[in-house]
Amino acid sequence: MLPFNEGRIARVPDALFLGARAGVALHASQWPQLACVQTFRPQAQALERAGFAVSLDADAGRRWPLVLLLPPRQRDEARALYAQALALADDGATVVVSVANDEGAKSAEADFARIAGPVASLSKHKCRVFWARAGGGGDAALAAQWRQGDAVREVAPGWWSRPGVFAWDRIDAATALLIEHLPSTLAGDVADLGAGAGVIADALLRQCPGVRTVDLYEADARALALAERNLAPHAARATLDFHWHDVTTGLPRRYDAIVSNPPFHAQQREPRPELGQAFVRAAAQALRPRGELWLVANRQLPYEQVLAEGFTDVRSVAGRGAFKVITARRRA
Repeated sequence: MLPFNEGRIARVPDALFLGARAGVALHASQWPQLACVQTFRPQAQALERAGFAVSLDADAGRRWPLVLLLPPRQRDEARALYAQALALADDGATVVVSVANDEGAKSAEADFARIAGPVASLSKHKCRVFWARAGGGGDAALAAQWRQGDAVREVAPGWWSRPGVFAWDRIDAATALLIEHLPSTLAGDVADLGAGAGVIADALLRQCPGVRTVDLYEADARALALAERNLAPHAARATLDFHWHDVTTGLPRRYDAIVSNPPFHAQQREPRPELGQAFVRAAAQALRPRGELWLVANRQLPYEQVLAEGFTDVRSVAGRGAFKVITARRRA
């Protein structure tokens, strides 16, 4: 908000905010018609509580007099959003971007300038804010190329993903370890917490014939849409349900088993071990008596105490590299 507060850029009655986040500098009274786009459930809910309208995507048919953008760390996704922001702006409208210095602010500004043309910038609070006029120059062909940079694509036979989703082009080491040790005896109603694009749920459905329903809970709407596509071949085999949901707030029903590779970083990659702990507590509350939790975690994370609070028979089943697989039963 610095260039607005200093009068370098004028606020307009209606503006678009891509990657919007709630914060003390963003006031609904100053932006009464601000249209916020946010696909991460906790951030979307925070914006709604602050009085903003939130959607999962911008209306591709509308052009805006002002576009704000907080890009993600993943470079292909960020470049796609720079191109999208410019495409959604009216000719001559301002596009404003801000990036923290330790998230690559200088390279982000250089990328933006390649497709936007001349850029102005300010630095403060260990961040950089930069802006340009839509239609003011830049490489239009490169912008068109970047616009497709985060498109959904087939990364393995029958498996769809896109840049910006966790481990988008591979199965991460923790998930692979958990999949290797999921017992074929898991059965009944199962939940996958932090389901991503559906890798663990897919393995569960392939390896555990007794599973009759799988509920996938995921805070990233982009990942959840991929999971729904990736798991479509299992729809005749089991009942599947997909929830855009913040697991840390609890779960709406009970399960016979829960599987999870919980997050231990926030969106900006700072360590947040309390997120994984909240996943464990949510699992303990949502499991039926004697229900099973199968969890993969970083060896260094402090999960033992919270596991002891809600579970019995807590066991470390396997370990490899930085990760360990833990199983536990809910107290009767």
